[in-house]
Amino acid sequence: MFVPVQPIYPVSGIREIERKLIPSARPPLMERAGRAAAEDAVRLIMDRPGPILVVCGPGNNGGDGFVMARQLLQAGREVIVAFADDPEVLPAEAAKAYAGFLQAGGGTVSDLPAAPANGWALVVDALFGIGLKRPIEGRYATWIRTLNAQRVPRMALDVPSGLDADTGRPLGPCFCATHTTTFIALKPGLLTLDGPDHCGEISVQRIEIDAPAWVPAMGYSIRPSLFSQCLTQRPRNTHKGLYGDAAVLGGDSGMAGAALLAGRAALWLGAGRVFVGLLDPAAPTVDTKHPELMLRPAAQLPGTLTALAVGPGLGVSSTARQLLAAAIGRDVALLLDADALNIVAGDGPLQQALSTRTAPTLLTPHPAEAGRLLRISTAEVQNDRLAAGLKLAKSFNALVVLKGCGSLVTTPDGRWFINNTGHPGMATAGMGDVLSGLVLSLLAQGWQAESALIAAVHLHGAAADRLAREGVGPIGLTAGEVIDAARGVFNGWMVEAMRVHP
Repeated sequence: MFVPVQPIYPVSGIREIERKLIPSARPPLMERAGRAAAEDAVRLIMDRPGPILVVCGPGNNGGDGFVMARQLLQAGREVIVAFADDPEVLPAEAAKAYAGFLQAGGGTVSDLPAAPANGWALVVDALFGIGLKRPIEGRYATWIRTLNAQRVPRMALDVPSGLDADTGRPLGPCFCATHTTTFIALKPGLLTLDGPDHCGEISVQRIEIDAPAWVPAMGYSIRPSLFSQCLTQRPRNTHKGLYGDAAVLGGDSGMAGAALLAGRAALWLGAGRVFVGLLDPAAPTVDTKHPELMLRPAAQLPGTLTALAVGPGLGVSSTARQLLAAAIGRDVALLLDADALNIVAGDGPLQQALSTRTAPTLLTPHPAEAGRLLRISTAEVQNDRLAAGLKLAKSFNALVVLKGCGSLVTTPDGRWFINNTGHPGMATAGMGDVLSGLVLSLLAQGWQAESALIAAVHLHGAAADRLAREGVGPIGLTAGEVIDAARGVFNGWMVEAMRVHP
């Protein structure tokens, strides 16, 4: 059965939920969080022997750690708590948690103790939570470096200390967890940019809170349940005309392969007919590997299409600009990628034409292309990927996927989705072209644009994940190999959808 999507909240949303709940929460939220973390810790280490090290900071994240330590102590585990601050300055709830830990027979040390001979059973980061907005310095920076060197399970509470919970950007020294127990709901920084490299396996502990009931969510994790309603069985009485005419426009000199990859992906995901318009005057007239593709000069694409993708191998010539302008003027679902985005970035009239289209528009930039469109640096895009994606969607009245670790899909009305499929082996030439072809195929088959983009992004990564499980990659994986795997994963989803909703 398809796993339900999970809401994602920025720090401001979590704070709003907390403000609404804290006055009436019984037991208090800190007690719930610490108890849930202790339960996760027990599951994580099972019968692993040795003491547990919990490092607590001067705020409420430290309070969660004290509750967790008390719970583990009462369960019979040996627990050592490192705490270097004055307990008199702890926030009220954290001070209660500290006192409760002491009353249960616990004690603290003011510096990190040496690891026992056989190592810690578990080290727990309860230093700083989701509110941190500055680099960690001094003693705590040293602690984090020491903890990261421990080759044992490393658990973070709510967010690894030093990681920006909104952006996934390390603010300086940052705890590197093998497991993160986060409370109430997911946060965007856990899922994008450097977040996945610092969080490890993520456990969401809702601590008896239904977050959307208190604050509506604008962000969600991408799961097939988001688009399962589109996974419908084809009738037996059918023909190719029912599944759309898709076209790819690109393939200038030396770059025909990009357009062919996109076309092949569209064909293998089920588009009725796929045309590939190539700018290179010496381009082949037939794809000998997949002769089902209909190749032709770029200016000779059919006048009637269901969906059009412009950009794979397009180049930035004046001819490419003219063809792009004509494509933007067509009343058809339009996806722009690669050089199509680069041309638009430097052309005001095309930007205006793009933002006023009435047919669906989809943009698939990587961070550098997003920076050109927004007239900011790539680093600025990466510093706040969510903000950049939302601004692109609003500025161009388009659905946008900002590619990268934790690809972000954003909509003009401010909604957003984060994908968690895929792996580093996908960092190779042609992967973006394959993604464009997958989106194009679903558009051609009549999917709504938002569902098509979300599904294709998730499918793209899921196909690479399947290949890795089967021993293909991750290192050395090629874009072309993903196409066949995507077809397999997609048909598996179709079977599952028919089982759930016959």
